[in-house]
Amino acid sequence: MSVHGEVKRVTTNTLQSMKMRGEKISMLTAYDFSMARIFDDAGIDVILVGDSASNVMAGHETTLPITLDQMIYHAQSVVRACLRCLVIVDLPFGSYQGNSKEALNSSIRIMKEAGAHGIKLEGGDEVCESIKRIVGAGVPVMGHLGLTPQSIYKFGTYTVRAKEEEEAERLIKNAHALEEAGIFCLVLEKIPAALGARVASELRIPVIGIGAGGGVDGQVLVMHDMLGITKDFSPRFLRRYLNLYEEISNATKQYIGDVKSKDFPSEKEQY
Repeated sequence: MSVHGEVKRVTTNTLQSMKMRGEKISMLTAYDFSMARIFDDAGIDVILVGDSASNVMAGHETTLPITLDQMIYHAQSVVRACLRCLVIVDLPFGSYQGNSKEALNSSIRIMKEAGAHGIKLEGGDEVCESIKRIVGAGVPVMGHLGLTPQSIYKFGTYTVRAKEEEEAERLIKNAHALEEAGIFCLVLEKIPAALGARVASELRIPVIGIGAGGGVDGQVLVMHDMLGITKDFSPRFLRRYLNLYEEISNATKQYIGDVKSKDFPSEKEQY
């Protein structure tokens, strides 16, 4: 029997047990009640209310514009849908980088107003003080290293991170620092598979990858990418399980045609 199948409510402790038993962790992003309910019913382990909502829900070029209030709105919608999975919410850009007190206040707002189960933030040793303060207040924290989208203007590119030895060693050092600071889980984005496997083997906590290879403890994808709602984004790590862009487009065209031809509504579809 898998740990996944034994629990009624997934917790941070559940994820730790899954890592210990070698059971992979499944994670997807969601931003609204209806999709979160489908994912939760299907048995997903973790839902991340990602700041990727800035891109896929609001149409911004980067994750930077989304606000804390907007993240709380999305998180509230998702939490209402979830009876089983763990719900983690991204701290958006500008809500935690200033100082550890601001980071704590933002985290408390997400926990109190959205009913989330934990928060996620990006960065290495520069955010360790904030992590200690947030964890000290009883809020679970998920870390994020590798390609960190909130720092995209610093990187200047979305290419693979930590291919050079110096950056790889810095990532490993930061991963240990984050674990020491008290995170319960770490996301690694777009790094070499061998490095992802090494970090996962060195850390006691679960490591979840997005473009970090199969040697980590679990995987996460953005909902719109996995379902094929987006069509212009095709990194190597993305596996599309549906092509909803085309299916929804075809259904819409059929609906338009039925309305124009007076086929809809039929006699049976009227009162």
